Amino acid sequence: MDRHSLTTPIKDAHTMQFIKPDININFIGKRRIAFVISLTLILATLGSIMVKGGPSYGIDFAGGTLIQVRFDGPVAVADIKAGLAQKGIDNPSVQSFGETDSNEFLIRIDSSPDAKADASENLKAALQAATGQTAEIRRTEMVGPQVGKDLREKALLAMFWALLFISVYISGRFEMKWLQSCLLAICLSGSVYLLSSFAVGIPFLMLAALVVTLVLFWFLSLKYAMGAIVALIHDVIITMGVFVVFDKEFTLPIIAALLTIIGYSLNDTIIVFDRIRENLRKYHRQPLDAVINRSINETLSRTILTSGTTMIVLISLFVLGGGIIHDFAFALIVGVLVGTYSSIYVASPILVAWHARTGGK
Repeated sequence: MDRHSLTTPIKDAHTMQFIKPDININFIGKRRIAFVISLTLILATLGSIMVKGGPSYGIDFAGGTLIQVRFDGPVAVADIKAGLAQKGIDNPSVQSFGETDSNEFLIRIDSSPDAKADASENLKAALQAATGQTAEIRRTEMVGPQVGKDLREKALLAMFWALLFISVYISGRFEMKWLQSCLLAICLSGSVYLLSSFAVGIPFLMLAALVVTLVLFWFLSLKYAMGAIVALIHDVIITMGVFVVFDKEFTLPIIAALLTIIGYSLNDTIIVFDRIRENLRKYHRQPLDAVINRSINETLSRTILTSGTTMIVLISLFVLGGGIIHDFAFALIVGVLVGTYSSIYVASPILVAWHARTGGK
């Protein structure tokens, strides 16, 4: 076998790669533009929340009753409200559900309707009389206001604990500061538990705890943890902003989607951080921004392929999954896009900013 036949398959293998191994895109050089974009999106999110008076909570968090009704033919929303008014239900929220020709609607009521055994049949009869179409009540969910409040608080606590224990893992793995990070987690856990026993709102408590956490990261020099946590907070806030702008409701499945986004984005960030740590040993004479930029480029192919295959599944769920899973898939689509962006343009550039802030140490 000649030399040419031995080298030909290697050349062909390189031409089949999705991204060339010697690619060198200057991601770090564009970090200031990325910071401006991220800051603009976060401010737009906060502005939208203030303008709309807060997020729109679903039945899980706000309490009340949710009724899913299907009609045999097209009906008007005004006729549905008229039928509900006959049963003494005022100011209901009625919106189309599923496909346009499915004639299904979600009716949300702030209070619980009549709990009698024949209440469902009476409501169905009132809707049929008002719309002229046969009605089928397919689902009824009732959540008390106190239960909704408890679920909101537990959802916030779940995200906070997830971010806190992630910071412990990142600090221990990349900086070998297990003791400092564990002490940080214990102190914050005790403070949150103590303050939660007083009349302190959980949203304010979580916000204060996150601010204190980032300040402690700074003083304890937990730079990798700060980069990862800031990127995760960035992803969650922007995903929430998209939901607020599109007036979508926050429900338990959406909280599950946000926690999934945290895990996905963290996985991508860890891959980049791991390559940065390897290259800092290999190219210790080079500037930090050059090493980080090299690391991002070396993991770019994996990042794009992983995000791309994940997006194929999520888009399929979004298009074909039906109304029940529609918002869940939408949240994950936004989160995967933002999470991929933050791993490149938020988490890693924070290391460069930290390096410049500490005088190159």
